[in-house]
Amino acid sequence: MLRQLRRTAIKATAATIGLGVAVEVTTHLPSEGRSSQFYHDVSDKLVMPLVRLCLNPELAHNLAIEAVRSGWGPRQRRVGNGEEWRVKMESAPFGTNKQLVFPNPVGLAAGFDKDGVAIKGMMELGFGFVEIGSVTPLPQPGNPKPRMFRLTEDRAVINRYGFNSTGVDAVGQNLRDFVADKDDVLVERSNTSGGKSSSSFSDIWKSTADGEDVQGKAMHVVRALLAYFSAYIPARKQPVPAFGVLGVNLGKNKTSADEIADYSLGIRRLGPYADYLVVNISSPNTPGLRGLQRREPLRRLLDAAVAERNALPPSKSAIPLLVKIAPDVTDQELEDIAAVVKEAGIDGVIISNTSTYRPDTLVSLNRKEAGGLSGAPIRQMSTECIRKFYALTDGSIPIIGVGGIGSGHDAYEKLKAGASLVEIYSMMVYEGPGVV
Repeated sequence: MLRQLRRTAIKATAATIGLGVAVEVTTHLPSEGRSSQFYHDVSDKLVMPLVRLCLNPELAHNLAIEAVRSGWGPRQRRVGNGEEWRVKMESAPFGTNKQLVFPNPVGLAAGFDKDGVAIKGMMELGFGFVEIGSVTPLPQPGNPKPRMFRLTEDRAVINRYGFNSTGVDAVGQNLRDFVADKDDVLVERSNTSGGKSSSSFSDIWKSTADGEDVQGKAMHVVRALLAYFSAYIPARKQPVPAFGVLGVNLGKNKTSADEIADYSLGIRRLGPYADYLVVNISSPNTPGLRGLQRREPLRRLLDAAVAERNALPPSKSAIPLLVKIAPDVTDQELEDIAAVVKEAGIDGVIISNTSTYRPDTLVSLNRKEAGGLSGAPIRQMSTECIRKFYALTDGSIPIIGVGGIGSGHDAYEKLKAGASLVEIYSMMVYEGPGVV
């Protein structure tokens, strides 16, 4: 047990330090910084292949979160005050009475930062908006491990996480810390995540739970080491980049018998900290969840969600409320969703979540794993779903396009099909942060 823990911690720490060195070198180039060809070469041909070789997918994911929250993530270089990057979304797109401004139209999809621990770092990386979650009312561990699989040959991922979440109480505290941190004028390089770097190695080691698995214990060790090394990095003060938009993606507990109560609680507890909210009814890894995409269950749920949103404090009672759907719905189901969304007064739709469909073109040995497929193989499926939904609603419902976006061309395809904004996640597994 101890030997396995030691090997896992050593591999994770070595990967972190290697990534940190690459980031420190490439983000301080005098001209193009992280946009340079050199950065892309280091990321694509050295860092990401090493991560895929040395670490299993979930450990690599957790390590990335820890690196960003500890202040080791790259920062996007901005010219001047960054105003030339801004894309203004006036009140009409999301049907609100106030302007919602996106620094750029590329966001981070839900699923990467499930608990809202690295929001600031991900925005500094270059995302115009970050969507955290899915967040469930009560803490739940999700499905048994292993539950995330790379399909490297197909540039895809299969996951069956099952809404693992620390719950609304813990996430609410993380969001309160983030909102308070937005008022800072300067940020120190050694403390971008809100002030946890002073914890000692021994304190964090003692906090490991006796029943925790090897990966969980290893991440405690990595967190301690990152905090230790960060304390010795000279603080570099620099202007905080313009903060992006924060979305909160909401889910239901696996054992809950009352989905309306679950989503209503999420809206009520987390809505005060969000710029927009998402009702996620399309994860394939929570039993019965996709049944909420049917017309009548969806109508009841969205009517209740809108009423709960409207009951938020006045400053938040008009924040956009979106719904996230699957890419493999039938044409009739898509028509029903479009009709209900319009009738309920939902402000936007995210298309799409992962897919249970397995194209014949998949060649990876992991292609038969259960769970939701994301990445390059669902790119066209998602785009077609966007195109159909846009036609069904005459473009009256704003769409955030997700699914297989790994380049500017892929993003343009989604925008051309009818999306107003796009989100990425899975393709970062293969491209690294340079894909932003």
